[in-house]
Amino acid sequence: MRPCSLLLAAWLSSSLAASATDSIAFAPLPMEDPETVMRQFKPMLNYLEKSAGIGIRVEYSTDYAEILKKFREGQLDLAYLGPLPYVTLKEKYPQATPVAHFVEKSGKPTYTCAIVVAGDKVPLATLRGKKIALTQPLSTCGYLSTDGLLRQAGITLEQARYRYLDKHDEVALAVARGEFEAGGLKTAIGKKYAHLGLNIIAETAPLPSFALIANTRTMSPEWIERLRKALTTLQPMKDATDTAITRNWGDNIRYGAVPAADSDYDGVRRLRARADIPEQGNF
Repeated sequence: MRPCSLLLAAWLSSSLAASATDSIAFAPLPMEDPETVMRQFKPMLNYLEKSAGIGIRVEYSTDYAEILKKFREGQLDLAYLGPLPYVTLKEKYPQATPVAHFVEKSGKPTYTCAIVVAGDKVPLATLRGKKIALTQPLSTCGYLSTDGLLRQAGITLEQARYRYLDKHDEVALAVARGEFEAGGLKTAIGKKYAHLGLNIIAETAPLPSFALIANTRTMSPEWIERLRKALTTLQPMKDATDTAITRNWGDNIRYGAVPAADSDYDGVRRLRARADIPEQGNF
């Protein structure tokens, strides 16, 4: 990590408010570098501090496994998590509760995962034995969704060769470069690289969008409700004033939010029950 990144990481692990004693610890997306985290999340956190009257400090982590460990140990009060990390956390830590789903650019609180290839589309069954790039093991669009889509074609991910590359963009670029025959990633990111010749050959049903997850062991119901209200009362896709408030927020959090419930993840749990997700690739 570059010296400036080290300084930013230190800053992110410090308080945005006065001190740890009067603030809550928040874990942002782990797949971004500290500079990107600061740019994407700090404006939203500043808004929440002012609107909800709650000090927030950022606790930076490098992967989902680290975030879930800190959450279970009571080091985190709030986290920004996708569906699979939340379901995995909830299995072992019932005190985790969803606060609000962030709305996607589509205007919906859902997104999809996809399998992409470079060049002409091919049947899913032809990926048997081929190299497939994946994100992190606990990424919803990684092993979980990719294996689920392959099963629809009568094969499994274990019948292919797969490797984790961590970031969605890295998966897209590795496939575009011809290093892998296919990749599993968020559909929106696959489409972002269509100009490099990427084509979507399979797509999941809608999944619950990323959400703020609260630790009810360390946060009071009042604080959780303050955060939920501060986010869900904004209507940036309809109200110009709210659009101005969220204009500088990250791409994945600037379009508004809706209240979240544990039952929103039932479909993810059914998919999870069919997959034993390895921590390492098979080649």
